[in-house]
Amino acid sequence: MSDTREIEQLKYRYVRLLDTKQWDEFASCFSDDATADYAGLSFTSPGELVDYMRTNLPGTIITMHHLHHPEIAVDGDVATGRWYLYDKVFAPAFGFALEGAAFYEDRYARTPQGWRIAHTGYQRTWELTTSLKDQPSAKLTGPGGPATHA
Repeated sequence: MSDTREIEQLKYRYVRLLDTKQWDEFASCFSDDATADYAGLSFTSPGELVDYMRTNLPGTIITMHHLHHPEIAVDGDVATGRWYLYDKVFAPAFGFALEGAAFYEDRYARTPQGWRIAHTGYQRTWELTTSLKDQPSAKLTGPGGPATHA
């Protein structure tokens, strides 16, 4: 498999594990010294990032991340990548929904275990937040059964 294809598979695995809340496997996507910056929400280690996600994105918060149009450049044992992101977040317990788009800017490092994310982050191009209370007829279901809002 080519380096570019391996990096694509890594990033696709990153969003699948994020959306399915498989935090131990999610942690394996990163190099030991990885950093992240999601539009100002910054992390200086993969442990800090994974702990934040585990705490703030429990199974009751439904997320969907789609990645498109990868632009990947490999230079030996390092690489860069840019991805178009489209995402949605539903937090029924808080009556909150978010939809948006961004461009991820990543750095990757080849490790003995394969390619890993050395840095990831994005800048939003747009974001829409809505109250689920504004959509009284909406019914949202996800992991764990139907989700309701008051």
